[in-house]
Amino acid sequence: MPIVLFLCAAVSIVTTIGIVYTLFTETYNFFKEVPFADFIAGTKWSPLIEPKSFGILPLLSGTFLITVIACIVAIPVGLASAIYLSEYATARVRKIVKPVLEVLAGVPTIVYGYFALTFITPVIQFFIPEIGVFNALSAGIAVGIMTIPMVSSLSEDAMSSVPRSLRDGAYALGATRLEVALRIVVPAALSGIVASAVLAFSRAIGETMIVTVAAGATPKLTANPLESIQTMTAYIVQVSLGDTPQGTLEYGTIFAVGMTLFVITFLLNILAQYVARRFREEY
Repeated sequence: MPIVLFLCAAVSIVTTIGIVYTLFTETYNFFKEVPFADFIAGTKWSPLIEPKSFGILPLLSGTFLITVIACIVAIPVGLASAIYLSEYATARVRKIVKPVLEVLAGVPTIVYGYFALTFITPVIQFFIPEIGVFNALSAGIAVGIMTIPMVSSLSEDAMSSVPRSLRDGAYALGATRLEVALRIVVPAALSGIVASAVLAFSRAIGETMIVTVAAGATPKLTANPLESIQTMTAYIVQVSLGDTPQGTLEYGTIFAVGMTLFVITFLLNILAQYVARRFREEY
């Protein structure tokens, strides 16, 4: 039985090693033909159209633009929801609201993509008529809505773990419920809150179907959320449809972009663990 359990535990390790090996091998072959400096610092991305360019900055800018918009939506709303559930909601309300909120995490991302395309974009066009059908703003808002349950659930768990004695001491000194929430509970649960924000940032970077459907397929080096852009994950979907022959340089861009995405998310996960340890409070 210990051997069986060890083999089950080793599945994830072997899978991770296989993924890294595949990405590294194909990426190494790609950089044999494309200089790394041109890839990481180039400002034009057109590997499928002549003249070909392999600068990943437009994809990076599109990815981070979507992610920043998503975090602007998800972190304040998720944190406010966590404060309400932890400090204001009764036990009965919490049992109803929290599962309903977490249902958002179970909605397929393709549904969010069409929700952004058919609902969020028309609403934005009502206020900004010149915005296009495909744009970064509506896609970022949809990714933010999708990420709210992650921020809310993790933050609420961190706040709930704060000892009741800290709250009672603040109430005894005459603090209001809002002051207790913002000045006692939130600082005490800061490690969990910051870790949830970093994980939400990492989740938004790796989102695929929402940005593929709603953000467009135009790689641009821009910070304008009203324009059509393309993210790294959306490009991988575009090339993976089967039109690009396997083994070509264009096919190798999938793995180069995938390795870039892997490194970014890996570093963000390390950052989340560091922040959780750095700001952790033990009671």
